[in-house]
Amino acid sequence: MSMFSRVRALVLLSLLALSVSGCGYSLAGRGSFLPTYIKTIGLPTFVNNTPVFEVERTITDRVRSELIGRGRYTILAQRTGVDAVLTGEIMNISLAPAAFNQQQQATRYAITIVAKIEFRDLKTDKVLWQNPGMAFTEQYEVTTLVGTDVSNAATFLGQNRNAVERLASEFARAIVSAILESF
Repeated sequence: MSMFSRVRALVLLSLLALSVSGCGYSLAGRGSFLPTYIKTIGLPTFVNNTPVFEVERTITDRVRSELIGRGRYTILAQRTGVDAVLTGEIMNISLAPAAFNQQQQATRYAITIVAKIEFRDLKTDKVLWQNPGMAFTEQYEVTTLVGTDVSNAATFLGQNRNAVERLASEFARAIVSAILESF
């Protein structure tokens, strides 16, 4: 390889390194576009407009845990005395069969939650992020249908607490990632 070829290769490698370093990529779950003065986030209990008993508490608790897990913010259960507030309203939870066995019985259900979410900067009184119809679907395997009423989401989720827990955890992760990473 000639000296000219080596210099040319070195210049190309340097340009490539510079372009990659400034591309704006970061590890998922670690970025945040929030203003630096936001240190305390208010997170009152979400409003539940569904017949699913206490789903608002479970989801709110999981969102709090997810925000705390990010390590940068103090999370309080109030709307005042904070830098920003995250509010949510659970609009709908539905259940639909997603897989069937040979006897045409549902063996897996898709549980979909739709919520109205708003994250507001209280210092500037501006909405930093919102989604008036945030939908999230999680599939849940049913190993036994004995004693399980699958006629509606409220009854199904009332009888399958671990489905509620998993749905709430994954939904919370989606909410917090959307807010902090602005996707």
